[in-house]
Amino acid sequence: MPFRVSKATPVKFTGPVRRARHYSVDSWIREMPKSKRIITWIGYLFQGYAIYCLWTRSLVWPLMWPNEILVFLIALVMYYVGANMMNRMLTSELVRKTQLEADQIAARQIQQTLTPAEVDELPGYKVETFYKPLRDVGGDYFDVIEVADKRTLLAVADVSGKGMPAALLAANIQSLVRSIASTSADPLDLAGQMNRHLSRYTPIDRFATAVFVVLNRDTGELTYVNAGHNAPILFGSGSARSLEATGMPLGLFPEAAYKVESALLPPGGTLLLFTDGLTDSISGENAEGRLQDALADGSGKTMDILKSLVDPHFNEDDVTILLVKRNADVGSLGSLE
Repeated sequence: MPFRVSKATPVKFTGPVRRARHYSVDSWIREMPKSKRIITWIGYLFQGYAIYCLWTRSLVWPLMWPNEILVFLIALVMYYVGANMMNRMLTSELVRKTQLEADQIAARQIQQTLTPAEVDELPGYKVETFYKPLRDVGGDYFDVIEVADKRTLLAVADVSGKGMPAALLAANIQSLVRSIASTSADPLDLAGQMNRHLSRYTPIDRFATAVFVVLNRDTGELTYVNAGHNAPILFGSGSARSLEATGMPLGLFPEAAYKVESALLPPGGTLLLFTDGLTDSISGENAEGRLQDALADGSGKTMDILKSLVDPHFNEDDVTILLVKRNADVGSLGSLE
């Protein structure tokens, strides 16, 4: 089982109609900084008191004080001051959110350039990917990197949290993986260096689960390290095997130990790497069983089946799928052990 940390599920609003309905029944200043929220409430109270004075024709009801003309003038001044305070705070909040949205758009564009839209073709293999962030930017990372000696590094990671902080850490992980893989494609060395770096340079409440798999394209041999991540599923010869965790998530303990394991991707076999956004989005029970059923499908539409399992009503996290299928040949199908 992957390493899991319980956390409150964030409130999710999608579409203008739902957002409008939310803000029409909830406090429409709730997302302001505290100081602006207080000033806005003061302006709101000024307007309410001004309306009260005009209704009762008195500043201190039930006393008719002072005279009606003076009450009218004072009430108008209070209403104008209150409206002016509210307008200034709402305008500043609009500017702040506009700038924030612009930053999010820029971040999404940058992340799209970092996430491989298409991966290079691997002779003898078919590689398909799917990535769907929950928000404008996501905390999932995947990569397919060609290394020396006809080997390919498959990497998938899931950063704790969501939104911009998770996306920044995911970008950092990508640069680290590519930097380390350029000199050493050993998954054990990769996991160790990544863990030490994240433990030292990230906040204590931030970590990442990850799995690093090195595929020998000639033999189909897999060497992997699973750092607390969802177990990839290896399917072939009519049976399935889960590549279970071989160590702790990255960034928790600098001296955490990892173990490298091996497996075989036989001709005609399929390897599925994914993040927990996929299994959490599958309705009903036995989500991993349904993934195995999808891998067993012989129609050649495995990726389409996997994507169809994502139920929007249950989707509350980024979804990443990395699917690697080895072409069948006349040789022995081998063993998953």
